[in-house]
Amino acid sequence: MQWKKVLAGVARAAAFLGLGIILGHSAIPKGANPPAPSASASQDLDPEILETIMGQLDASRIRENLRELSREPHLASSPRDEALVQLLLGRWRDPESGLDSAEASTYEVLLSFPSQEQPNHVAIVGPTGTILFSCRQSEENLTGEQGGPDVVPPYAAYAPPGTPQGLLVYANRGSEDDFKELQAQGIQLKGTIALTRYGGVGRGAKAVNAAKHEVAGVLVYTDPEDINDGRSLPNETFPHSWHLPPSGVERGSYYEYFGDPLTPYLPANPSSFRLDPATASGFPPIPIQPIGFEHAKVLLCNLQGPSAQADWQGALGCDYKLGPGFEPGGMFAGSQVNLSVHNRLELRNSSNVLGIIRGAVEPDRYVLYGNHRDSWVHGAVDPSSGTAVLLELSRVLGTLLKKGTWRPRRSIVFASWGAEEFGLIGSTEFTEEFFCKLQERAVAYINVDISVFANATLSARGTPPVQSVLFSAAKQIPAPGPGSLSIYDNWIRYFNRSQPLHLPSRSVGSLGAGSDYAPFIHFLGISSLDITYTYDQSKTSARTYPTYHTAFDTFGYVDTFVDPGFSSHRAVARTAGNVLLRLSDSLFLPLNVSDYSETLRSFLQDAQLYLEPLLEKHSISLGPLVTAVEKFEGAAVALGQRISALQKGTFDPLQVRMLNDQLMLLERAFLNPRAFPEERYYSHVLWAPHKSFMDTFPGLANACFRAIDTDPGSAAWDEVHRQLSIVVAALEGAAATLRPVADL
Repeated sequence: MQWKKVLAGVARAAAFLGLGIILGHSAIPKGANPPAPSASASQDLDPEILETIMGQLDASRIRENLRELSREPHLASSPRDEALVQLLLGRWRDPESGLDSAEASTYEVLLSFPSQEQPNHVAIVGPTGTILFSCRQSEENLTGEQGGPDVVPPYAAYAPPGTPQGLLVYANRGSEDDFKELQAQGIQLKGTIALTRYGGVGRGAKAVNAAKHEVAGVLVYTDPEDINDGRSLPNETFPHSWHLPPSGVERGSYYEYFGDPLTPYLPANPSSFRLDPATASGFPPIPIQPIGFEHAKVLLCNLQGPSAQADWQGALGCDYKLGPGFEPGGMFAGSQVNLSVHNRLELRNSSNVLGIIRGAVEPDRYVLYGNHRDSWVHGAVDPSSGTAVLLELSRVLGTLLKKGTWRPRRSIVFASWGAEEFGLIGSTEFTEEFFCKLQERAVAYINVDISVFANATLSARGTPPVQSVLFSAAKQIPAPGPGSLSIYDNWIRYFNRSQPLHLPSRSVGSLGAGSDYAPFIHFLGISSLDITYTYDQSKTSARTYPTYHTAFDTFGYVDTFVDPGFSSHRAVARTAGNVLLRLSDSLFLPLNVSDYSETLRSFLQDAQLYLEPLLEKHSISLGPLVTAVEKFEGAAVALGQRISALQKGTFDPLQVRMLNDQLMLLERAFLNPRAFPEERYYSHVLWAPHKSFMDTFPGLANACFRAIDTDPGSAAWDEVHRQLSIVVAALEGAAATLRPVADL
């Protein structure tokens, strides 16, 4: 009933009002953790405390965390997912190793599930309607963990229901160019079923691109060439190696945006306005279903038509042909493919869990550390490897907190996000609900989703200001394995870095929208960092770890193949923990704005190389952009000099606070919520999605890409000029943010 929802909303609001008080204003309550000794305005990072924390992080505890977390499937909103909410609350409220406070918040969000009564089904149907072949509806039960009642069958979340049937065509990766290539070869696409492979474009984009060409339905599979380095035989794959077995199917969300689909820009509280699911945007327009490569082989290796070009071929052991339809004279001659999808949309409750350590000096400045909790099945690698690290790091910090040994200068917020797999829902709802507070007070966000893909080397993505913090941390921690290399030196070795002092700031990858950092950087403009351990990319062409989003991503898989001994998990815990302590405890925030100068200069050089000749033909000058970059570079140098001078002398704590706020707020200066009206939540003018090959200012490059074939003076070229002005204004605003606060 509606009154129950209202009461639930009131209770929830009251709980989070209390949480807000805890975060920003309250003193330590009676009977709570004792304060750390000698807390003062000049409190700074204590190297001894940092070393103690690094030494207490325990690989065996991380291993046991992972065993428990991945023991059962925990799909978002499932009973096991909610049981893990209680596990986290219990750990963070533990009297000996807990935090200052821990709360769970619940959002009512739209999720998508396959029907239990009508399972999704893919079949080859003969001319008389006889089913000649059916794809399996679940993965093979190889270890006894793939056949349980809580294992969700492979499906494409948010794919609409439907039962299209038609001739099969092979459309490579399902990009717009791929479908245009099929048309160029005279292949009729209307009413067909397109078989595509993962990669190239996003999951949902395959259906969007197909629908533009009147394709009736889409199948998606993982080619062994893309994930297994060509290995496809049962004795070459899991459980005999870490490679994806033939029946393995990658599940995933096919929703175009992130956040709850019905409440964009609003927290999904019970009282919030909701869009009509029938008209909400972002869902695949036609039915789509993933299948394993064992059955993709049956479909693809029996197609007729011209052979696909060389870069469309794969590792299924046959010549990939384009169709449409099956080989005449073959076992499926004259047959069509039937795709039956019976997914349903449901409003479900999904929870975030927050654990708070209140800052001793600046409790109103937050350093956030997050990881999502939900998985498609057991999710040992994704996401439980990250949650296992999160729990161990919070245990060590909580133990010191309870003993009164340590309390950070700034507040630390640990977060376990719900429903990430459906589209970063929990983290997005959190940023929507606490938009103003986070924009005013958040120093940085650290994301550790998959902590260990493999055990070769560190890998990271982040915004330029936090990269130097990561480099400092990585230099301090020994790399796993024999030898005396630091994690940093090992990283350089694997990625062939040539500079001995530091990695170039832009060698750390930029942040897209693949995990919960997305709403923090793109929507709120909070400096963010994503940390993981990964494989040696010179030895594999795999686009991710092979059992990604399948029922084979289990504790045994991690324990046997991914990280035996869990030394890489411990390395990530130490690296992320080191970064966290540097950001929460350092008197001067260790954010290096000069690294942004390097990024902007590189963006400018690419714009001058690739765009300037074209822009000059349309009387658009990059001169203002050059000037804006130079202004930023000068302001960054001057700020660095002021910080150095302040560090060497006596200083007023208020001066330090003002400088730190300039560093913290720099990222916000690059936000323009009107820059990309077609892109939901993307406001950061430097890190919006790229639609071209150029590594430069995305809005400007995308606008040029769209305008290139239009007439001079067209609206498209007006948009190019507008995007240039947006970037210039953002850079000038950022430079102003770095100047002395008294300079208006």
